[in-house]
Amino acid sequence: MNASLPAAEPVPSPQPRTDDERTLLVKVFGKDRPGITAGLFATLADFAVDVIDIEQMVTRGRITLCALITPPAGGSPGVEGALRATVHRWAEELKLQAEIISGTGDNRPRREGRSHVTVLGHPLTAAAVAALTTRITSAGGNIDRVFRLAKYPVTAVELAVSGVPTEELRAELAVEAATQRVDIAVVQAGLQRRAKRLVVMDVDSTLIQDEVIELFAAHAGCEAKVAEVTAAAMAGELDFAESLRARVALLAGLDASVTEKVRAEVRLTPGARTLIRTLQRLGFQVAIVSGGFTQVTDHLVEQLGLDFAAANTLEVVDGKFTGRVTGEIVDRAGKARWLARFAEQAKVPLEQTVAIGDGANDLDMLNAAGLGVAFNAKPVVRQAADTAVNVPFLDTVLYLLGITREEVEAADALDGTPTE
Repeated sequence: MNASLPAAEPVPSPQPRTDDERTLLVKVFGKDRPGITAGLFATLADFAVDVIDIEQMVTRGRITLCALITPPAGGSPGVEGALRATVHRWAEELKLQAEIISGTGDNRPRREGRSHVTVLGHPLTAAAVAALTTRITSAGGNIDRVFRLAKYPVTAVELAVSGVPTEELRAELAVEAATQRVDIAVVQAGLQRRAKRLVVMDVDSTLIQDEVIELFAAHAGCEAKVAEVTAAAMAGELDFAESLRARVALLAGLDASVTEKVRAEVRLTPGARTLIRTLQRLGFQVAIVSGGFTQVTDHLVEQLGLDFAAANTLEVVDGKFTGRVTGEIVDRAGKARWLARFAEQAKVPLEQTVAIGDGANDLDMLNAAGLGVAFNAKPVVRQAADTAVNVPFLDTVLYLLGITREEVEAADALDGTPTE
């Protein structure tokens, strides 16, 4: 018969710290080099202190390191004085500056109404930062933290803001962003932001730089007429389905073999490959939905390894386009329906989707998604979308998801892929 094991000792429950407990803020700053952080904490370890918080930042080779600690064990003035003297002596040996500030408690808890504010500038001016941060303050918000997401091809910084509802803050900053000519994205903080698992993109003037029907029209000799109708449709001045039929009718009689030439003429938007590659590395599923044609989108799916696609199909009879489309027309409402279908197939709730587009026929899709991004969009779309990006680099959408340029480049370097 086995002997019974001794009862386990109960694990004491951790007690929360109170705001009236004494704490010491240790600040170190100077020229950065390897070993500073390790050296500071090795110095503090001799005094049996607990670490409550650590913040470190390096800018242009200058380090700022902050450690919030408990007073040394025993709490006698003599021991605390020895800690202060030892830290200053260690810093002087490394030609650093040190400051130790006595106080109570930790950081104040962040207030309700928490948002991530991403600012994209090309360039990002001091005047723009001043105007935006003033707006945040005047709206009742507090900037809790700031860090840089990218320095190239745009400057992108993220601000953690609390104290004002996300929708209210977005409205405040949208006005200032337009004035300062910077892009602003304001999204609610929380786990949901990191749970966007399906990205659905428009194709023409979003994933690619071209309008596919205009490429076909150029071969049919009616490019100017088609471009005029396309512009009116994208601005919301014409019903999309009606305008599509009118434009496609102009292609009647065009030899369908021109499709290969059109595919070769298509130009991906700068950053498109980087965006898709990075999303796929993170486990996202990526889809396209287009008011253009499967004759081109099928090729893009194969070329880019996309998960889902939907587009219109040009009817072909005896090797020539008839001037009609077949099947369900992918229009404004259709794009939103396909977003929902893709989400269902991917087993992703709509609130965990991102939609990206530029035209009025993308609006229903942008509004239905968890995050709608207007990319170099028409004014009516910029005003209605959750956020707008007006720089010509599609991979800047990654910064709206909290992904840094450094992380993208490091991942590309690991598998030898050149970052765009």
